[in-house]
Amino acid sequence: MKKLELLYEGKAKKVYATDDPGYVILEYKDDATAFNGLKRGTIVGKGVVNNKISNHLFQLLERHGIPTHYVQELSDRETLVKRVEIIPVEVIVRNRAAGSLSKRLGLPEGTRLKSVVLEYCYKNDELGDPMVNEHHIYAMELATEEEMSRIADMSFKVNQILLNYLRDLNIELIDFKLEFGRFNGQVILADEISPDTCRFWDTRTGEKLDKDRFRRDLGDVEEAYQEILHRLMDRSAE
Repeated sequence: MKKLELLYEGKAKKVYATDDPGYVILEYKDDATAFNGLKRGTIVGKGVVNNKISNHLFQLLERHGIPTHYVQELSDRETLVKRVEIIPVEVIVRNRAAGSLSKRLGLPEGTRLKSVVLEYCYKNDELGDPMVNEHHIYAMELATEEEMSRIADMSFKVNQILLNYLRDLNIELIDFKLEFGRFNGQVILADEISPDTCRFWDTRTGEKLDKDRFRRDLGDVEEAYQEILHRLMDRSAE
């Protein structure tokens, strides 16, 4: 499939048109941002790592019945995906308190939640991706009740699949962000699943293996991203 003009460039990826209007090519970047773009930097090799991790996990989810935008990995940094209409609602799935949830609710980081928490944010960089609830979403016509019901169901299922899979790799999934899009009238999982969008903690040491190492200046950022990739690849080679 032929790679054509650049359609969009975001914080972590570039999106290119192809000669088939139903598909686009994602190119993952090494650029890193945090705190709604206030902190910027580079994580060497991040684009390659996130591309491979996302594709690995999307294929895992597909095998468990979750429809995704994934089609084919084209290179270390590029992947062919379905061209979706992104639903401007970010879904945050939380298993333990961390980050903004700890600050808002006064929960010590790492507190295990009694039930899985779903939070929604309006995907709008200018507004800083504010938190919204279902009533806001319906009032702004960001998604229908049927779509949000499907998104919630899929988010819970994705969480359980990933929890079970990563546990065997000594990785605990603390929380993560999901995005969904419309493709041929169906709501499917899109964007990426990577150390940029998830909090991964080592189950034995509690070490953070994700973007928090960049946010909090903890060091060894590239090594943490590579560690997640190595564990996934070692599992897939078995």
